[in-house]
Amino acid sequence: MSQRVTRWFDFRSYRRAFSRSRSVTLLTVFALLCVFQSFVAAADRPNILFLFADDQRADTIAAHGNSHIDTPHIDGLVRSGFSFHHNYTFGGNSGAVCVPSRAMLMSGKTWFDLNVATIDGAKLLPELLRENGYVTFGTGKWHNGQDSYRRAFQRGKTAMFGGMSDHTKVPVRDLQPDGTLSAERVGEKFSSELFADSAVEFLKSHDPKVPFFAYVAFTAPHDPRQPPQEFRDHYYKHLPPLPPNFLPQLPFDNGHMKGGRDENLGAWPRTDAMIRDQLAEYYGMITHMDREIGRILAALRESGQADNTLIVYTADNGLALGSHGLLGKQSVFEHSMRTPLIISGLGVPRGQSSQAFTYLLDLFPTLCDVVGVTPPKGLAGFSLRPVWEGKTPRVRDTVFLPFLEIQRSIRDERWKLIAYPKVGYLQMFDLDNDPNEIRNVIDNPANAEHVIRLRKAMSDWQALVGDKLEIPANSTPLQKIDLTGRKREPDQWQPEWIVKKYFGE
Repeated sequence: MSQRVTRWFDFRSYRRAFSRSRSVTLLTVFALLCVFQSFVAAADRPNILFLFADDQRADTIAAHGNSHIDTPHIDGLVRSGFSFHHNYTFGGNSGAVCVPSRAMLMSGKTWFDLNVATIDGAKLLPELLRENGYVTFGTGKWHNGQDSYRRAFQRGKTAMFGGMSDHTKVPVRDLQPDGTLSAERVGEKFSSELFADSAVEFLKSHDPKVPFFAYVAFTAPHDPRQPPQEFRDHYYKHLPPLPPNFLPQLPFDNGHMKGGRDENLGAWPRTDAMIRDQLAEYYGMITHMDREIGRILAALRESGQADNTLIVYTADNGLALGSHGLLGKQSVFEHSMRTPLIISGLGVPRGQSSQAFTYLLDLFPTLCDVVGVTPPKGLAGFSLRPVWEGKTPRVRDTVFLPFLEIQRSIRDERWKLIAYPKVGYLQMFDLDNDPNEIRNVIDNPANAEHVIRLRKAMSDWQALVGDKLEIPANSTPLQKIDLTGRKREPDQWQPEWIVKKYFGE
């Protein structure tokens, strides 16, 4: 409360001036003044438009250097905003990496401190903003239970509760005025169009006098990789190249090779033709989503609120799609843990970027910082605002990536150490000279000091977050595997043409 209001409302002077019988009235007036002041403060706060992709690798944006993909509207955010090129999700405790990733985003905590399935017991970012005068709106994928969704949002339409679906048959529910959810129905459009429609409708109907937090969680480019025909055909005619770290197979079991559904989406060994077609379908999903993002951004401009809106664009995790012979996100390689992060608007520097190490969970304190809301105590992340304001080059020196009980990784600006505790295998990569993590240099004596230093940094991280997994002291010889011809079954969400194409052996 301002000093002026505090001086004006001096309780002691009012007690001397009025009888005790009027105390209830005075308290009521005081409460109303506090509410009024809170309303005025909220009205001055900026809006937040949060655009969230599903399974998008960090290297799939044209403006960030990928000349083989069309992303004109995301490129516009790059030009108008600030890009964080080393943004990560903080590993995960599930093969469905998106579950812990989204829980950490919404809570600002690591998965070691959360029930990621429900996010019980943690204050959620939109919940906090809602308590501070924001209208909160959510559409799209919510993978952490219905109760947390209803806690987070006042308004919601076409919310999908689950991990995935056929993009043409998305099961959705609406948040009704009484806070309950409607009966489930099947969306009438392709997923990205469906969620964009809901976001556009919200932006058109929202009262501009009240700040909003609009969360648009696409299910693209998560599989099934089934973009509309025109987007599929475009990339079939302009096939993306293989990733530079393509392999027919990962030559060892990383702990998640056998039985994981993501790895079953293509046969072993991976062929050039199969990976390039899957990349074409993946790129088609991203370009189609980009078109729908353009519609949302146009609606924001038409609403007259663009100049007072901070836009965040990011994704929950990356994906392999042929890198290291993998297809999924269940690894701690860069392609699976790194995601795009772009922040645009409200004086954020235009067309600039940083190599600072960031996590998705940093967005909770960052957005609180920007809008002037005090974050809860005990958050694991840091505000990134000082980075784009040029006040600090970084908020942390290393990135720790813990995945289930089967993989641990830590990296600094140059070196990366990966441990596979179940098989006793270690990898070390010189990312300056090998950014695609191809050459394991763990056994080079010249790198011994870097191994020792990173092992110490990993131990410090483990102590900080409460990770008790024991890391092997030395690397054992690689135990090679060969999954050629391994039997696969399609899941229930794959459309018929994908089943015929990729499972019709």
